[in-house]
Amino acid sequence: MKYSRILSTLLLTSPVHGFTLTPITSSRKSIRATHLFSTKEVNELSYGGSGAPIVDMNKYNLPLSKVAEELTAVMQQGTSMMEEGIFLAAKNDREHFTDTLQYKVKRDGGLGLILTELAGGRDDGLGITIVEELVQGGNGMDSGIIEGDSIVALTVIKYSGGVNVQEERVSVATECFGYDKTVEAIISLPPPTSPDEEVTVTIKRLRRKPRVTVKLQYPPYENEPDTVLELFAGENLRRALLTRGVKLNDVLSKRFDSGGTGDCGADGTCATCAVGVVRGAELLSPKKQTESQIFADTPSWRMACKTIVGH
Repeated sequence: MKYSRILSTLLLTSPVHGFTLTPITSSRKSIRATHLFSTKEVNELSYGGSGAPIVDMNKYNLPLSKVAEELTAVMQQGTSMMEEGIFLAAKNDREHFTDTLQYKVKRDGGLGLILTELAGGRDDGLGITIVEELVQGGNGMDSGIIEGDSIVALTVIKYSGGVNVQEERVSVATECFGYDKTVEAIISLPPPTSPDEEVTVTIKRLRRKPRVTVKLQYPPYENEPDTVLELFAGENLRRALLTRGVKLNDVLSKRFDSGGTGDCGADGTCATCAVGVVRGAELLSPKKQTESQIFADTPSWRMACKTIVGH
């Protein structure tokens, strides 16, 4: 077979800096809130156009001690792509980001969270409020919400009308609110009308950007220098390389399935996007049966189209 690219090295980056919080005041308040409960995460994240990640993103959460130091609020002017407002953000956005997560939560119970105001005391109620602690034995313990999260919105859906069901969606925003304004927004939601009623809770969570450094070494006959790329964990290797201008194979590559020639079609049978992994194989998704069989004699080779980095 003819392969025009060889993947040489994979290394995980290890950022040590986090988000930054810009205090408005130094006041702090804590309470035991009593709204929300057994939750289910309903959102999926997407990185680099490669779809939902299969990595455990919680590995990249910042600890509470860092959140209070690193979280910041920024004012965004309105554009055609973004609405105007004040939003939570990462001061060092090269290394970190604010991830947005949603959980569906039954309302028949209590939140079991201790909220802390990191910045506030303003007449307009602006500030930053986060979850400081989960009450032992409370409903929040199994909710998916963790210390350092900031509740940015809550939504409930009410149904009425009998045969002709009418849907009413009631939402409140709490992003960059101080403690008092956050609590006022939560309790302003209409009371639950059934034990099974749910509320969708949107939170923002500070995380390190999960990245993998990839070093590419080309065949000697191409006389090309080594190339170092940075990929996001969860990206499909073939797609990630192509979007960064790396040509994995050419039309003269010999296909494993048909014996003819042609480019990779991402079906995982032609092996024309094969790359050799010299180091860092543990940072790739495990091989499945077909790939293992095709590369039985070359176990260090991988099909780029069937490989996820940062698995």
